[in-house]
Amino acid sequence: MKTRKRVAVAAGIVALALVAGACSSSSDSADGSASSSADLTGTIAVSGSSTVEPISSLVAETFSADNPNVNISVDGPGTGDGFVLFCEGKTDVSDASRPIADDEIANCKKAGINYVELKIGLDGITVMTNPANTAVTCLNFGDLYSLFGPESNGIDTWDGADSLATKVGGNGGFPAAPLNITAPGAESGTYDAFIELSGFEDIALGQGVSEAKSVTLRTDYQSSANDNIIIQGMEGSDSSLGFVGFAFADQNADQIKEIEVDGGSGCVAPSKETIADASYPLSRSLYIYVNTDKVATNPALAAFVSYYVSDAGITAVTDSDYVAIPPDQLATTQAAWATASGSAAS
Repeated sequence: MKTRKRVAVAAGIVALALVAGACSSSSDSADGSASSSADLTGTIAVSGSSTVEPISSLVAETFSADNPNVNISVDGPGTGDGFVLFCEGKTDVSDASRPIADDEIANCKKAGINYVELKIGLDGITVMTNPANTAVTCLNFGDLYSLFGPESNGIDTWDGADSLATKVGGNGGFPAAPLNITAPGAESGTYDAFIELSGFEDIALGQGVSEAKSVTLRTDYQSSANDNIIIQGMEGSDSSLGFVGFAFADQNADQIKEIEVDGGSGCVAPSKETIADASYPLSRSLYIYVNTDKVATNPALAAFVSYYVSDAGITAVTDSDYVAIPPDQLATTQAAWATASGSAAS
C-alpha cells in the first residue's frame, strides 16, 4: 500500500487554475441548469467511488430520461481505482469519497489531464457490528486504532486489543470474543477517509510506526470494494466489526448495529443530522471530478454535469440517502462549474 497525503482543494480554485487552457462551445447556463434534448448524443464514462456510485447512477437515470441518445456508464471500483482511470484519460467523471491525493494530482498533471473538483454531498462513515454484539456501544479513536490500525495484525479477539488500546488513549475493556473484520480495502476512498478522520497517522507516528505504515490499516482482515459484501460480513458473525458509508449502513439498519464514535466530545451516533452539523466525528464530503478538456469536445458531458449540479439534479444526493450540502456550498459548486464550463467554451 502506498502512502497518500490528502489535500483539500477548494473547487473554485481548482476550476480557475486547471481549466484556463480548454476551449470549445457550450450552451449550458451559468446557474448549473441544463436544457434537455432528444437530439443530444454522445457517451459519458463515470467511475470511482462505490459510495458516490448510487448518486451518479440516479443522476444518469434521470438525465437519460430526457436525453435518451446519450449513453452513460457508471461503475464503482473505488475512489483510488477511479482516479487511476481518470488520470489516464479513460473516464470523463471520477466519483470520489475523499479529495484527490498528491500522487494522483501528479499523475493527472503528467498525463495532461485538466479537471474541476465539485463537492456534491455529505456522508459519514458508520462503524458497525452485529446486533448480537451488545457489549460494544461506543469506540473512541484510540479504540478504533487498536482494532483496525497498522499495529493490530494478529489480534484475532476483541479483548486481544485491550493492551494496545490503553497505550493509545483507548478505553479498552473489550469482550472476549472473536474479532471478525470486514471493511473496505486500500482502493477505496472510504479506507483513506477512515484513517484520516480517525487520526490514525498521528497515533501511529507517536507509536514509532513508519510514515509509510502510519496511513494504512492492518492487513489481515477481509477487505472488499463491495459495500454489500461488507454488510454481509456483519451478518455473518455475532462479534463482527467493520465500517462503511452511512447510506449503506442506514439502508441495512435491521441487519447491523451501528457503533457510536467518540472523537473527544463524547459518543455520537451517525445520522443525517450529526453528519450535516459535523458533530459526528467521521463525517466527510463527497465529490465528482470532471475532465474539462473533454467538456470542451463533448456537449453531452457538459449537459450531464450541468444537470448533475443543478438544483434539480442534486436532489439525487438526498434521494440516495446521503446528506445535502448547505445552500452556500452548493452555490460554490455551481459557481465553480460555471467557471469551468465557461472557460472550456471560450
